[in-house]
Amino acid sequence: MPHQRWLRIIPVAFVMYTIAFIDRTNISLAIPSIRRDLGMDSAQAGAAAGIFFWGYLLLQVPGGYLASRWSAKRFVSLLLVGWGLCAVGCGLVHTWRELWLMRFLLGVAEGGVWPATLVLLSRWFPRAERARANAFWMLCLPAAVVVSSPVSGWILERWNWRTLLVAEGAVPFLWLLVWATQIDDYPRQARWISAAERDFLEATLQQESFELEHNSSLNLAAYWRALLAPQVWILTAVYFLLTGGNYGYLFWLPSAVAKAQSLSSGTLGWLFALPYVMTGIGMVLVSRHSDRVRERRGHVAASLALAGVALLAGVVLSARSPLLAFLILCLAGAGSYGALGPFWSIPTETLPSRVAGPAMGLVNALGNLGGYFGPLVVGYLNQRTGTFASAFSLLAAGWLAGGVLALALKRSTALAARGAGVGSAAT
Repeated sequence: MPHQRWLRIIPVAFVMYTIAFIDRTNISLAIPSIRRDLGMDSAQAGAAAGIFFWGYLLLQVPGGYLASRWSAKRFVSLLLVGWGLCAVGCGLVHTWRELWLMRFLLGVAEGGVWPATLVLLSRWFPRAERARANAFWMLCLPAAVVVSSPVSGWILERWNWRTLLVAEGAVPFLWLLVWATQIDDYPRQARWISAAERDFLEATLQQESFELEHNSSLNLAAYWRALLAPQVWILTAVYFLLTGGNYGYLFWLPSAVAKAQSLSSGTLGWLFALPYVMTGIGMVLVSRHSDRVRERRGHVAASLALAGVALLAGVVLSARSPLLAFLILCLAGAGSYGALGPFWSIPTETLPSRVAGPAMGLVNALGNLGGYFGPLVVGYLNQRTGTFASAFSLLAAGWLAGGVLALALKRSTALAARGAGVGSAAT
């Protein structure tokens, strides 16, 4: 079966990171209750949501390195246990300082999962498939919100935020057995794959690795030069702006909608799921087109531009037509998350394989600090102005700036050459 790895690797990784993203973001619906019980203001609540990302950066580069040199499968197995313990701990806190500490430790425990999974996928899916593979896996981000929001809203209405965080925090322990028994680091280790597909993958991936590393002598000095190249720092800046907008939007959209419409937790949970249905559709469409025309940076730029314009339009229309504004805000998520598939294909297609894992860790570590500053800035501006208009306008400006900056990224020459015969998009 030529599609066996799509049905095996992607779904198991998909569910694994869906659980991680739920444990990271379920605080968004619970913030009003947590603020009341722990005595936090808007700025403190934004910081509690975002402090996760200061812990998150610590294992990014080591995580990419360990996944590349040791085992992505085993490393993620250890992290499943760690983040499950910390996620449960978030529901047991009694002060806002304890919540900050547990959110920080949750970030540390989840920190190596993203680069490790990207390394794993790069060993199973060649370049011509990689944007789709990345995007199908990253559909876990909107899927986590779509699946968990109604459930989380129901739990909040029936019980409380502590029950919510503890119950959802225990799920990683259940998935650990599936991950440990179903995932292999390399095609050559898998018993379930056909010999023909295994040989094809090994040969194709070896050739692509040779193309990137040809004429590249990666001694220690060269390794660090490659890791600190302008391409890596531009990727980091783009990702910082992307995640700042994504998490500012994600953590505060429920509060903004609730403030405007005075909705119950259950209704808000269902309504909050709708933008992420559109987000999933956007991710699939953008990644498929990116693979079909063999182009990455233009797709990242266009997706972020769509996100910025849609968010600005939603802010402008919010006072006149809240329903139309909400529908347009759905397009903002589709654009910003749609950029992820082609974006995360760029490091493995422009950097030597021995550098790509740690580089993705570095990009994810520093870039995800946007996940701290985005919610923090939104909370601060909301507290100062009493509305979300100026805060969301700032997020939109960040997405637009990220789209412009993405055009400075280096193209993958090997990918462009192979795509020349199929109508590569102009960049």
